[in-house]
This record gives sequence, structure tokens and C-alpha cells, in this order.
Amino acid sequence: MPAMPTIPIAVPVEGEADLVRRATAGEAQAVRAIIRTHNQRLYRLVRAVLRNNADAEDVLQEAYLRAFANLGRFQGEASLSTWLSRIALNAALMRLRAQKRMKRVAPAPELAKAEIIPFPLASSIADPERVMAQRQLLHLVEEATDALPETFRLVFVARVIEGLSVEETAALLELAPATVKTRLHRARKLIRTQLEERIGPVLVEAFPFAGVRCERLTQAVLSKLGLAE
Repeated sequence: MPAMPTIPIAVPVEGEADLVRRATAGEAQAVRAIIRTHNQRLYRLVRAVLRNNADAEDVLQEAYLRAFANLGRFQGEASLSTWLSRIALNAALMRLRAQKRMKRVAPAPELAKAEIIPFPLASSIADPERVMAQRQLLHLVEEATDALPETFRLVFVARVIEGLSVEETAALLELAPATVKTRLHRARKLIRTQLEERIGPVLVEAFPFAGVRCERLTQAVLSKLGLAE
């Protein structure tokens, strides 16, 4: 079952130290606040490495446990977000290396399928046709992102999906800013190429006007013509 999205909670810089202190002391509310604040970003970064929802969730849980066990060592030299991200990425890379060493067999069909990461729809009115179209587009974007080479994929997720700056991405991935820019350029080009090749069949169903919306219009016209049943 795909991870449900979390709503990031802005934590003032001046309150971060206090939050860390309370979490280190074992205050559940502080631990929960840290997880809810960073969950979305950490999940996406871990998934960018592993490309599997179940593995990403499992590794993220391990990363949180490791982080909270060592929270007392956090000195604030980097932001808590960066510190947690590095722990999560290291955990994901360790899992990936372990999988390669074991020459893990291909995942079962039900896990091999790319799953949709839920996100809030722009429209508040349920429209099955439009929801389906949006899901199809998201599916293509996720598949195209998963198909990127790992070095490009991590930069793309950090910069485009998470919105980190070039400097933040460089610090997180321990790269030179120029390398981040180059990899992002190549990642975007690869994504664009893949989407252009596959988006045609999906766009055939763009701007859907069937189902509920079509029936609503039909009934309105029939009513105005005095033909409503």
C-alpha cells in the first residue's frame, strides 16, 4: 500500500534546537513533529535510490530509528533536514548495495509495477475521467524518473521534486554545484525524451468530458428543452 502523503510542518530555525532536545529526551510529540516535517522529502529521496515503494518505506523506518538513536550527537552544524537526509540516503545506498551483492531475484509482479504516489487533486469535485488522466500522467512521470541513471535520478528528485537549491543539493549529495547543474540538465533531457515518446496515447484522452460531467450537461440541456425525464 503506497505511503500516504504528509503535510510538511514548518519548524522555525530558532525552534529546531528545542525540538531536537525534546526528542532526545524521549518526548513523543517532538519525535512525531520531526517525522511529520521531514517524512515526504526523506521518503522521496530514499525511493529515488531504491525505486520500490515497499523497500523505501522499510529503509526509511530504519533510517528514522538510526537517527533518533543518535540524535544526541546532532550538533546543528548542518540543518536537521540535511542531517536526516544524509542518514536516509546512506541507509538507502547500503540497502541497494546489499541487494546487488545478493543478486536479488526480480520482485514479484505486484511489486514490480510502479505505484502512484498520492497527491491532492486540484479540483474539489470528484471527476473519475480527469482523475484517471492525472493518474496516467503521474504514472508516466514516475516511470520516467525511475528509469533515470541513479546519479541523475538523485539530483532530479532533490532539485525538481523536492525543490532544493543547487547549493543544498550539492551539500546533500556531496557534489560540486557545477556537477549538480550538469546532471540536472541531462536528467531533464532524458525525462523530456521519454515523456515525448509515450505521452501521445495519454493525451488522446486529455480534457475529458464524459461520465459525470457529460451526463450533467446532457440533463441540463434536456431540462431546458422541456425533455427532462
